[in-house]
Amino acid sequence: MTEVRLDGAAIGDWPAFHAACRDAFGFPEFYGNNMNAWVDCLSYLRDDDGMTRFRLKQNEVLRIVVANAAALRATAPEILDDLQFCIAAINDRYADYGEKPALALELA
Repeated sequence: MTEVRLDGAAIGDWPAFHAACRDAFGFPEFYGNNMNAWVDCLSYLRDDDGMTRFRLKQNEVLRIVVANAAALRATAPEILDDLQFCIAAINDRYADYGEKPALALELA
């Protein structure tokens, strides 16, 4: 399983979250630094569109590991809540197209 790691202790606000994601996922230069852009970039992981550094195979899953998740929950709980919501929405989008979920979240 392909994996991306985010350090929850280093993410204290939305700008830090988006900067960490831009680096970890390899989002394009024009990434909008908001959750709509985050969802857009991760909605095509099995396509060759260059929105991330990842290109998943048909049944492959990208695991997003948030290390020090308790620190992030203490500092900015809304970020974790939105992250969980958006991952579920992206997986629903894949299901709508008859595909298996592409994302898994692990809070460590």
